[in-house]
Amino acid sequence: MPTYTGISSEAFRHPLDRQAEKALRNLPGFDLIARKFVELFYERPQLVYLMGNTIQVSTRQYPTIYHMFRECVRDLDVYPEPALFVVQNPQANSYALGQENPYVVINTGTLDLLDPSEIRAVLAHELGHIKCGHTILIQMAMWAMSAASALGELTFGLGNFVSQALIYAFFEWRRKAELTADRAALLVIDDLNTVMSSMMKVSGGSIKYAHECSLEEFVKQSENYHLLDENRLNQVYKFLLYNGFQGTMLSHPFPVERLRYLQEWSVSEQYQQIRAGNYQRSPASGEVDVTSETSSQEAEILRQQIEELQQQINKMKKYD
Repeated sequence: MPTYTGISSEAFRHPLDRQAEKALRNLPGFDLIARKFVELFYERPQLVYLMGNTIQVSTRQYPTIYHMFRECVRDLDVYPEPALFVVQNPQANSYALGQENPYVVINTGTLDLLDPSEIRAVLAHELGHIKCGHTILIQMAMWAMSAASALGELTFGLGNFVSQALIYAFFEWRRKAELTADRAALLVIDDLNTVMSSMMKVSGGSIKYAHECSLEEFVKQSENYHLLDENRLNQVYKFLLYNGFQGTMLSHPFPVERLRYLQEWSVSEQYQQIRAGNYQRSPASGEVDVTSETSSQEAEILRQQIEELQQQINKMKKYD
């Protein structure tokens, strides 16, 4: 496995991730949410919960997984080493949170479903979030949603500031951040098929019938999915599905879309240069502060998208 000593997160960060973050930071209410989040909640409560309710991975607890994890930490040059926890949950899932004390959580369902190389890809993906400083914004997004839905007296006066536009911006950024983390997984694993296979299995893999799943067919499915865009109405439906048309806004891009983005990057000059050791370096892990950016162009684009979404929702209500 390649090791990228001193690599900066900016070396592989997806431009859509960068653009969406700028749009998020420029929206009214972001500064207040950021200050109150750090002041009142931050990361300690969740860390306490994990210490009390999961298994912390170490040389004596899941040593095989710990060895994989430490190799990924080394290869992506993440410092300090985050904690790793395994939670008893049959759903194939994982996540990373924390900034001062970052950590990765992986479900038993993921460990049971994936082979060792695919588990390594998942760990590298989550470490990519930490490397890029995504975790504090992910926590803020989760908290902002809670603040927006809770009773006024329980939101610390933030209910009026957690606007629909801010929620949309958080989710738009979260989806784009996944594209960057996928790149981190590819850099560490250095095998496109392994990363894509992990996505396929998490999407609908079965332990019992794993031998009947075909990565080649899943790639074809991705291609067919993109052909749907030839119909303008399908593009509208995709937009609505991402933004709560079925009741829940999606925090991740559809796996078939992630496949397409990763395939394109795997043959890019940027990827080849990084593999050859020609990449932007930084002495420290990527960090994201909580101050807003000055650019307003991306925020205006997001505002227009939200406006379009509302128009589509209004149209569909007329037909109900």
